Amino acid sequence: MNELYDRKFNTILIGIAFSPNLKNNIFEAMRMVDFFDSKMVIVHVGEKTKDKEKTIKKLISGFSDDEEKVSVIWKQGDPVEVIIDTARDQNADLIMLGAIPRENLLKFYIGSIARKITRNAHCSVLLLIKPSEDLRPCNHIVVNGLKDEKTKQTILDSFEVAQNLGAQKLTVVEEISHQEVKIVVEDDQSLLKDTLIKEQLAKKEDLRVQHILNDVSEDLKTGILIKTQSIFGKRGYSIGHYAKVVAADLLIMNAPERTTFLDRIFPHDIEYILSELPTDVLIMR
Repeated sequence: MNELYDRKFNTILIGIAFSPNLKNNIFEAMRMVDFFDSKMVIVHVGEKTKDKEKTIKKLISGFSDDEEKVSVIWKQGDPVEVIIDTARDQNADLIMLGAIPRENLLKFYIGSIARKITRNAHCSVLLLIKPSEDLRPCNHIVVNGLKDEKTKQTILDSFEVAQNLGAQKLTVVEEISHQEVKIVVEDDQSLLKDTLIKEQLAKKEDLRVQHILNDVSEDLKTGILIKTQSIFGKRGYSIGHYAKVVAADLLIMNAPERTTFLDRIFPHDIEYILSELPTDVLIMR
């Protein structure tokens, strides 16, 4: 484990169900608790039984006997409300959830729980698409660099996450909408103009991100290959596709704004990520 940094997840909450991924989800949470030297809160929404309690105790046995380090909470009710309320009551800094890469009619309910929690939680949320019993190295982290008031803090935080997870590469992706180009390519001349405008926009965005990177302390940059990448396309969809193509181990995004009815009709930004997770996704708050 790397040296711990000042800003970390002090309390990590994992929402569990007694599914085939139970063991993997808990093991992922225990590793995160180790990486960030945190407390772990395990929350099961449903009935508490002796068999379930025995299973949980067996899975966390040997991890920590300190009740201050690990606690298990059993509550009944709506999964979204219980996890969000418990996270707030426990002052959790991070909620971990097992998710599915792509929603479909059979699994929509499971996926929608993760999406609702992501939209409404007070803290950061980590969505795991392929939780593993064994350690999966986090080598490459992709971070959104879109022009937004929350982006600077997200980028700064991403370096602390990268150091704690031992990442070797971090790419800040600047998504640029095609609407900013405003050129209809019809011939060679318009194609040249389109290319020049894109180059100018990319340089402008790269300069903005470089100013943010200059504010990252040098110790947080140590051992990390830093790259910036401008891509043109639909926000959310483009960065998700990029993270998938480069086989990123983690995608870090700004937290979404509170969801409105229109968001469900006209998805944007984070909604594309949540509907088709390209990799594990960390939503920073």
